[in-house]
Amino acid sequence: MKSRILSKIHSPADVKQCSQAELLSLAKELREFIIDIVATKEGHLGASLGVVELTVALHYVFNTPDDQLIWDVGHQAYGHKILTGRRDLFHTNRKLNGISGFPKRAESIYDAFGVGHSSTSISAALGMAIAAQLDRNFERQHIAVIGDASIAAGMAFEGLNHAGVTNANLLVILNDNAIGIDPSVGALKNYLTKAKVGFKPRQSNMIEALNFNYKGPIDGHDLPALVEALNELKQQKGPRFLHVITKKGKGLQKAEEDQVTYHSPGKFDKSTGEIIAKSNENLPPKYQDVFGLTLVELAEKNPKIIGITPAMPTGSSLKYMMQRFPERAFDVGIAEQHAVTFAAGLATQNYVVFCAIYSTFLQRAMDQVIHDVAIQNLPVIFCIDRAGLVGNDGATHHGVFDIALLKSIPNIMIAAPSNEIELRNLLYTVSKGVSQPIAIRYPRGRGSIIDWQQDFEAIELGKFQQLKKGNRIAIISLGTMRGNVEKAIEALGKNEKAVAHYAVRFIKPFQTGFFESLFNEYKCIITVEDGSIKGGFGEDVSAFAQKEFYHGKVINLGIPDVFIEHGSPDELYDLVGLSAAKIAKVIEENL
Repeated sequence: MKSRILSKIHSPADVKQCSQAELLSLAKELREFIIDIVATKEGHLGASLGVVELTVALHYVFNTPDDQLIWDVGHQAYGHKILTGRRDLFHTNRKLNGISGFPKRAESIYDAFGVGHSSTSISAALGMAIAAQLDRNFERQHIAVIGDASIAAGMAFEGLNHAGVTNANLLVILNDNAIGIDPSVGALKNYLTKAKVGFKPRQSNMIEALNFNYKGPIDGHDLPALVEALNELKQQKGPRFLHVITKKGKGLQKAEEDQVTYHSPGKFDKSTGEIIAKSNENLPPKYQDVFGLTLVELAEKNPKIIGITPAMPTGSSLKYMMQRFPERAFDVGIAEQHAVTFAAGLATQNYVVFCAIYSTFLQRAMDQVIHDVAIQNLPVIFCIDRAGLVGNDGATHHGVFDIALLKSIPNIMIAAPSNEIELRNLLYTVSKGVSQPIAIRYPRGRGSIIDWQQDFEAIELGKFQQLKKGNRIAIISLGTMRGNVEKAIEALGKNEKAVAHYAVRFIKPFQTGFFESLFNEYKCIITVEDGSIKGGFGEDVSAFAQKEFYHGKVINLGIPDVFIEHGSPDELYDLVGLSAAKIAKVIEENL
């Protein structure tokens, strides 16, 4: 791609030197650059394409990094990264040791706040704005860019509510494109849909009612209009709100037409937008599809089954139930806290409630899990997707804390099926009724069994499974870590006969009798889990061994006590010592 303007942009100071005509060329080149790189390197596409003009306008009008710019979630920040000195590194985006896919304070002075989860930008920007007032810095601007899906979340409203009673130098920009990852939902989305470019605010404008100076909606792809509006708002004081209408995927026809798929499309032809197909022939299923398709089967036989997800119907595959039983499947938007308590309310009325939620997003609703579900011992079934290391999204998205967080809560059972068939059968088992909350965790990506849709079989809750006999070392694998452990044992050659292998399918309640028998039989026990080693399952085994005066060795393998950055799952599991090769090395050292 020939780049006449973009190649000269090394910082926002260079953007400010552009003429109006050059700004338009810069926006065109920036969009082409993003498409060119993401087509081969992969990443989040549609969101960044939709805010190209807004990104250029923001860095043209404001004095970043002294003026502080916060991007909500950060899916849309690729253009921001490219204009702020990371153009030549952008090909390393989301790769091991490369730049992050999200804004990150440690990466650049232009990344004012690290993000990865939604709806945090207004609160963060307000905190910065109040700090500036306390420091007597009344000129610094604070800009939060938030999408229509994110602004519907509770935390965003909390920030708006607080900001409206301050005189903080805060500008909230609503990037309204009617979609997050999936289409936006809810009453606020319907309210915003009525607002078109040229629309005059009604007297009942809810943003003005919160004491914000409201401007818009304006066309978010009209660069001169954006520059004019931002210059006007820059001169005003107190909380301000700019409503811009954009199209996710703007500039790539396929991305505009299929905004869900092109949120993160994988590799594609940069000229046509056609996705480069991967052969799915004879491949095992994705775990989320095992969940979603199995839930439909169960719901067909049981009218009391309900499915819930906070804004992830495609990612969690609850979309299948939403298509088949729309009256019993709910996307509640980016509202994890509401999702959990909504599930609790349904459970009080004797419905069988499956709440499908990513591990990293469940963290946002721990108070509700404790107070609204566990204390009342309501039988909500949490289907925790993306458990373990998820790969290129990095530290904000790895699902490594759910075990440590849930394990300390009374009444909750925690399960970790080791393959697709076990997940399917566990969903079947709990659909028949449970007397307490249960969390079922499973990873992102494909399993290993092609013929997984077998007849249902009930699983005995709380029971371990012996997979292999051995006489010297017992390895206990958690969930899908079973696969890496099996490969590690195979790599031992003749020494594999010395190693016994047990699958942990139930982390809680702790099986004291099972471990008492292991302590009597083996001189070395190794636990392998894809969760935080601090507060994890292995820590329970070590504590119980000490309590029982076990004289053998207990070795815990898991995610170390650091935040793991981005890279492919295989790279990251090897990095933390959980690849088959690294597990085999630990076994050999202790034989």
